[in-house]
Amino acid sequence: MSEPKGPGAALIWCPFPGKEEALGAIHILLDEGLIACGNVLPDMTLVFAWNGERDTERETGTLLKTNTDLLGRAVLRLTELHPYDEPAVLGWHCETASPGTLTWLTGITAKA
Repeated sequence: MSEPKGPGAALIWCPFPGKEEALGAIHILLDEGLIACGNVLPDMTLVFAWNGERDTERETGTLLKTNTDLLGRAVLRLTELHPYDEPAVLGWHCETASPGTLTWLTGITAKA
């Protein structure tokens, strides 16, 4: 299979304190054309170390789909929108994606 021309696929992982905050950020990123889709994962348990302390909390995960040309902008914007002072926002380029997925991603995010 040959790779389609143009930007490739990229993903962003980011946990939120709750579903409402996650959905709010996804809607803004969609409105701004920085992502094509956002998946909200059910309530999950977070075990973490912060400022020398270990703690356990509940969070809502998100997996956002964008294209490689917008990845940096989407990560920065998500960081601005996030309610945490230091949110964990991780983005990466996908090595492969179906041609239909790449066409869809590019079409949805073309206005950004």
